[in-house]
Amino acid sequence: MKQQILKLVTKGLYKEALHLHSQHHKDSLLPNKFTFPPLFKACAKLNSPIQGQILHTHLIKTGFSHDIYAATALTDTYMKLHHFEYALKVFAEMPGRNLASLNTMISGFWRNGYWEEALLVFKEMIFGLSRPNSLTIATVLPACQSLELGMQFHSLAVKLGVELDVYVATSLLTMYSKCEEIVLATKMFVKMTNKNVVSYNALATGLLQNGVPRMVLNVFKEMRDSSQEKQPNTVTLVTVMSACASLLYLQFGRQVHGVVMKAEMQFYTMIGTALVDMYSKCRAWRWGYDVFKEMDGNRNLITWNSMIAGLMLNNQSEMAVALFEELEFEGMKPDSATWNSMISGFSQLGKGFDAFKYFEKMQSAGVEPSLKCFTSLLPACSVLSALKQGKEIHGHATRSGISKEEFMATALIDMYMKCGHSSCARKIFDHFESKPDDPAFWNAMISGYGRNGENESALEIFDLMQEDKVKPNSATFICVLSSCSHTGQVDRGLQVFRMMVEDCDLSPNLEHFGCIIDLLGRCGRLEEAKEIIQEMSDPPAAVFASLLGACRCHLNYELGEEMAMKLSELEPENPAPFVILSDIYAAVGRWGDAERIRQVIDDRGLRKFPGFSSIAVT
Repeated sequence: MKQQILKLVTKGLYKEALHLHSQHHKDSLLPNKFTFPPLFKACAKLNSPIQGQILHTHLIKTGFSHDIYAATALTDTYMKLHHFEYALKVFAEMPGRNLASLNTMISGFWRNGYWEEALLVFKEMIFGLSRPNSLTIATVLPACQSLELGMQFHSLAVKLGVELDVYVATSLLTMYSKCEEIVLATKMFVKMTNKNVVSYNALATGLLQNGVPRMVLNVFKEMRDSSQEKQPNTVTLVTVMSACASLLYLQFGRQVHGVVMKAEMQFYTMIGTALVDMYSKCRAWRWGYDVFKEMDGNRNLITWNSMIAGLMLNNQSEMAVALFEELEFEGMKPDSATWNSMISGFSQLGKGFDAFKYFEKMQSAGVEPSLKCFTSLLPACSVLSALKQGKEIHGHATRSGISKEEFMATALIDMYMKCGHSSCARKIFDHFESKPDDPAFWNAMISGYGRNGENESALEIFDLMQEDKVKPNSATFICVLSSCSHTGQVDRGLQVFRMMVEDCDLSPNLEHFGCIIDLLGRCGRLEEAKEIIQEMSDPPAAVFASLLGACRCHLNYELGEEMAMKLSELEPENPAPFVILSDIYAAVGRWGDAERIRQVIDDRGLRKFPGFSSIAVT
């Protein structure tokens, strides 16, 4: 009986194993102590607490409840089914606990997020003078929530002589990765004498999570070259495809797809979904759509969400809508992620009205909006100048208790600023007694004030930022330099520029140089602005246009003509530089030159672009 049940469970035939036991029970065939552990495993795999409790009753009635092997298996099952009270009761009544039962409790606690309880069980083991084995160390390491504690367990593993055990070493590698010590994780991997697929997967996952996707590809190559025994599994392939998506490495992704096809794993749901995601992010959505269609019958809701999000990312909103409507015919209901894909997709494509339409549909369907949903809608409010809708979203966020979330607050500040209501944005900003140290939060205020012409207030926020010792980023300096330019504070602007380079160790980009040129140009220091342009390796048209605008303000026709000619080389179909130059000549009374430039416009067949305005009707 035991062998038959064990074989079924080993093959993954869990329902069949439970049915066989039930049949044997009806036929009054007595089990032995080895019958129950595989059956408990089947209950955990099927996520069936009721079946587990029935088997628990059978265990008691047959007198095997005090068997350490069966009781440990039952404890493990209750932990996996999140029935902690039952698990603790079985553990408390367990006679003569051994290492296996203690390891089971440690594992059960940390898997359910009870890190401290897992460590308490470990301490109980040590104080009970039980010597931990390699499995104990491998089991307790995931409960370490700090690098210091993890390193203490590493030292213990060295003392016990189990540091290079494949399970312990892999757990150490994973612990270092989670603590963002990817160098230590890599050293642990190199040190390992016996690596398996799980070890390679742990390193690849750690590298991806720590922002080193390019190294994931090297690990994948090494794994494939090492031996036939270490061939990639589902986790490996999904991780590598995520790295390809992150790097936009379409060619490498195609090669991984080839490996998938060769291994006949293309219809695995996780792998197919990863392929859809990778192709979509690499802008090859048609290949992703082909994979999606081929997966018919093996798709889950995550697959559908990936395809819908991918279509939106590639500006295929009509196809995304068609797939969204097709979901119901597949017997699935859109979840929060599905709705977010539609709403954020329309918002990013500049289709604010459609974004709000799907937001209303989502509310009608009774789905609670998430933080991502709100932050996707707020930019649409900004584009449409839809202050009323923005305030409604603010109200929703307040009722949902997420208005004080840093990301949400930043999005709200940005929306109010772009709708011209800086006072509302300031109220949100001032509501934070302890301001976030993310520069994006501060940038929203500085750029917002600048956009609304309140440049002195923008500089005030920058001063507060320095007082709070928040490190500015590249975007911060663009906003501050722009405000200095608009307020005519040349010396302050140059000081901020030096601070960026010398104190913050940031390299100026074209936008920063553009701001400095605009700053000098507005104050009439045109030759200095010209010198900066000459120092730039490949100046864009915008910097020449900025200096040309300054030449118009200060009526410098000589430099103005030089800038206009440079612009005509970069943008030969744009008549604006010649129009501005002609106006400069006219303003200083050089009518002959003004007519000459007008003739150049006619000879080149240039036409001034018509302007347009838009209004919102409510």
